[in-house]
Amino acid sequence: MQRPRLPKRIPDKIEVGAKVAYSRTFTEADVALFIGVTWDINPLHTDDEYASATTFKKRILPGMLTASMLTHFGGLWAFVAKDMEFEFVAPVFIGDTITAHAEIIEIDQEKGWILLRCHCINHEGVEVLRARISGFPGIFENWER
Repeated sequence: MQRPRLPKRIPDKIEVGAKVAYSRTFTEADVALFIGVTWDINPLHTDDEYASATTFKKRILPGMLTASMLTHFGGLWAFVAKDMEFEFVAPVFIGDTITAHAEIIEIDQEKGWILLRCHCINHEGVEVLRARISGFPGIFENWER
């Protein structure tokens, strides 16, 4: 059975050092939709008055909304995550433009998995998230198991 072809949006080869990145600006609607799905109703995400009295001074995005940017790479690579580890290092605010980066740092051909090092940077160059994700590249023409 022949595997389906992926669109030409990602590196052609799975190899250590392969990198991808993309950016997006988070809107009020993004936050509302995410909260509607997750019911993460923390007042830091939902209440301007409450958030203004905190060290953040304004509402912040739910951390998992920022982390969910990394699932885009899974979609591009037809990658099924096995483990995901996140470190939230700075807040993200509505209107921030975030660039998510992923790099293949390890490949285990025998077990059929890869390890990604990921991070997200805001428009001011501040790192807001670090992550390590391992999983299985589900669809790759040049992937041999």
